[in-house]
Amino acid sequence: MHRSRLKAVTALLGVLALVGAACSKSSSSPGGETGTPAPTDQTVCASADLTAGDLLAKICESGLIRFATDPVYPPQSSLNPQTGEYEGFDIDTATEIAKRMGLEIEWATPDWTVLTAGGWNDRWDVSVGSMTITPERAEVLYFTQPYYFAPAGFAVHADNTTITSAADLAGQKVGVCGGCTYEDYLNGTLQIPDYTIDFAVAGAELVTYKTDKPAIDDLALGDCVRLCAAFSAVPTLQGAIDAGKAIKIVGPPLFYEPLAVAIDRSAPLDAASFVAALDEIVAQMHADGTLTAFSMATYGEDLTIQQGA
Repeated sequence: MHRSRLKAVTALLGVLALVGAACSKSSSSPGGETGTPAPTDQTVCASADLTAGDLLAKICESGLIRFATDPVYPPQSSLNPQTGEYEGFDIDTATEIAKRMGLEIEWATPDWTVLTAGGWNDRWDVSVGSMTITPERAEVLYFTQPYYFAPAGFAVHADNTTITSAADLAGQKVGVCGGCTYEDYLNGTLQIPDYTIDFAVAGAELVTYKTDKPAIDDLALGDCVRLCAAFSAVPTLQGAIDAGKAIKIVGPPLFYEPLAVAIDRSAPLDAASFVAALDEIVAQMHADGTLTAFSMATYGEDLTIQQGA
């Protein structure tokens, strides 16, 4: 785990998340059917003060937690068309959070730019959606400590022989999700607290997409037919390769992102106790090995360990 850095990370995120206040398989379907909560005598909501009048009390009283997720971001989160259920690392993490709170689940699938902009207008409660902590986002969202650290990198078409390093992306069409940290990285503007970033890519011609998947699909059409490269999380790129996409990853990860649970700063009620409860659950899931088990099951490696900072 990242225990050697935990105190520093927790202190930093306390500033980002709480001072301003004073994303097993899910059984839930997109139609609003709910998962099975944990026994009530072992959950956060069992001991919560339901008379507090804050966001935690409201959510616990409702018996329901509303998670925002991405239905097309495998292997983190995706909707299985055969089962009609969401699955992936983020889904496992969100489901476990709901279990430890003693709540049932409802899923929402807002656009990424809407999610990161804050101002959710009480349409969902939490994002467990592989969201990177950045200073800009921390102005409108609260963050827990990271629940994992994703390597970011790029892929080219399987037939490409000319792009062998990040420097070779100069002047090339590179597909990337619009409004995400990968676009910021390629523009040389990405900031991550307590993390030094080496901008190894300069002068690429960016082609933006709503999510990573259509960029990867366009790259797979042929070498520089629509794109010469796609930039994304390495597990997402590898998942596409495993699914038969004609692409290949080039080089080692360019940076690692701390990814955290996010809550809207403009939530209708005081969110401090809710953020604290979520942060404590994430800490417990690190300590008891739950997140490591989810990571090994999804990625075949432990991405809950911070690297590259």
